[in-house]
Amino acid sequence: MDSEIQTSAEAYEGDALPRLREVHSDPDRKGCDDIVLPEKMKTSVKTKSPAQWAYERIILYIKNFEEQLDNEHEVAMGFTGGNTGILKIEGMGYFDPDIVTFYGTDQNGIKTQLIQHVSQLTVMLRALPKQVDQAEPNRIGFRLAQELNGDET
Repeated sequence: MDSEIQTSAEAYEGDALPRLREVHSDPDRKGCDDIVLPEKMKTSVKTKSPAQWAYERIILYIKNFEEQLDNEHEVAMGFTGGNTGILKIEGMGYFDPDIVTFYGTDQNGIKTQLIQHVSQLTVMLRALPKQVDQAEPNRIGFRLAQELNGDET
């Protein structure tokens, strides 16, 4: 039990800061709670729209998922709630206050975009074999995380 005394302002701010906890059956598996939060995520969640907050957290999950992939696989997203297939994630964004969007291609190579309201947001990450003619796999999570660290390129 923490015996540190907090002012009401510190308690209020602490309640608004992001918290994350994961437990896995493999104790050596790296979870998102093992990473240091990027600077843009260390601010109060009360200053962000639901769309921005969902966008930032999904970036961390995508990056963590990619870190566990070999060089023969890339991250893709499986759709839930129907037989609509998968989307190879090539981009991601949000539109305040409550829309998150994913850009990519489906399993047939057709350009695809998913637009989702945050109240309906369910994302399933999948490992998809990379293109045969591609030397290195695409790592969208690493590019997205650069923005969260303030390295906008």
